[in-house]
Amino acid sequence: MTSSDEEHLAFLARYPTLPGYVLVSPKRHVEHVVRDLDERAFHAIMGVVRRVAPAVESVVPSERTYVLSLGSRQGNAHLHWHVAPLPPGTPYEQQQFHALMSENGVLRWDRERAEELAARLRAALS
Repeated sequence: MTSSDEEHLAFLARYPTLPGYVLVSPKRHVEHVVRDLDERAFHAIMGVVRRVAPAVESVVPSERTYVLSLGSRQGNAHLHWHVAPLPPGTPYEQQQFHALMSENGVLRWDRERAEELAARLRAALS
């Protein structure tokens, strides 16, 4: 899934740890969520996150949706927000950061499944 507006992209995570895991990013290079965004830009990207999260929830069963910004200069210096739906019934010890860490496993994808999910997400965003 890739969806965009003039300033932002939303796309499926390449190595998702949860079904429906989406990243939202500004198109221009931004590194720091606080220092590099003025108030208008911050509200604009959060508006995209706010539109993407309910679309994800409408397509992928979720008990809770995690929304957070992670990254570092050493790893991924480009600002992005994670929109990660937690499946219902996930045991507590597998929730929160555990659910997001690739060290705990990533989902096996094939192109067909990813394209089908992307189409459903794009439709939910329309």
